Amino acid sequence: MFKQDDIKELLRGVKYPGFEKDIVTFGFVSDIKIKDDKVFVDINIVSANPDIAKKVREDAISALKKGGIKAEIKVGQPNIPEQKSNFHSNKNIAPNIKNFVMVSSGKGGVGKSTTTVNLALCLSKQGKKVGILDADIYGPNIPRMLGVANVKPTILGEKLKPVTVHGIEMISMGVLMTEGQSLIWRGAMIMKAVEQFLRDVLWSDLDVLFIDMPPGTGDAQLTLAQSVPVTCGVCVTTPQTVALDDAKRSLDMFKKLHIPIAGIIENMSGFICDDCGKEYEIFGKNTTKELAKEYNVPILANIPIELCIREGADKGEPIAIFNEKAVSFKRYNDAASEILKTIEQINKNGGADNSEIQPIPTNSGCSTKR
Repeated sequence: MFKQDDIKELLRGVKYPGFEKDIVTFGFVSDIKIKDDKVFVDINIVSANPDIAKKVREDAISALKKGGIKAEIKVGQPNIPEQKSNFHSNKNIAPNIKNFVMVSSGKGGVGKSTTTVNLALCLSKQGKKVGILDADIYGPNIPRMLGVANVKPTILGEKLKPVTVHGIEMISMGVLMTEGQSLIWRGAMIMKAVEQFLRDVLWSDLDVLFIDMPPGTGDAQLTLAQSVPVTCGVCVTTPQTVALDDAKRSLDMFKKLHIPIAGIIENMSGFICDDCGKEYEIFGKNTTKELAKEYNVPILANIPIELCIREGADKGEPIAIFNEKAVSFKRYNDAASEILKTIEQINKNGGADNSEIQPIPTNSGCSTKR
């Protein structure tokens, strides 16, 4: 007479389509019942794709038959409501990643990529398994900042293996195209690229994947929020009023997409003189405080301008690895710790839920139209 453990062991041979892990390890086998020599198995997957459900069911039936077990198998999928808007989603196309952190900014040039790199490296040094997805398709700077601009990812079957550097995993359009090549893509192509970076890359079982978003509040941001449950968002800005105006749009986007906000990082908050060590607030003082108060979010860090940050980024030697004596390193490290606390609190409370995004008017600054 077979037991539940026997059935579960056989189901470990069923790989989730597109992944190396099996449905038991993923936790998709929700119930196994044995009644009058009949076996009933409930499997709940995260994809709404009927082809994936069919494949899982067929493979499960086949796996159990090999063990001499005939079973009734039900495969549950997310319930997609009738299309009330274009912004409903219950998908998670990268279920092996525990948490997703969207690093966003309302405008370019505020140091978003530098922030992403150093936050990810600091969190890795705190013992977490971390990755970076460079979703800034038009301006992929992260490979150079990490010193892997000329490294190409390995192709395994139909998937890409991310580049591993300084203990973290990274994928970027910058390692897939020729240096200096321009991408003249429409929005639909950007959206497809973001999905493929999540689904078609062999990410490890990461604790946190940082996603470096392109500037603004458009196609890439919406696609990400519809593809995976984003745990929290980080807004990067500089102290100038013109930057803060755009930062408001980024924070407003997080709210519209139901993404919890971990906080604001104020970059270039001051200039540290190499000769005297004094910090001069050349772009303004306390300007981000009002913004943080308005949106009821913390300021995670005030990152000063230090020559070593620019030099490290240009040479592919980020300060989180090569210059722990820098003032900015401690501030990035403290910010990473605060983000981790936020992630843990969100998960303790049941996790983020941006699975059903409400209709967004086309004049809200958050539209897929171009």
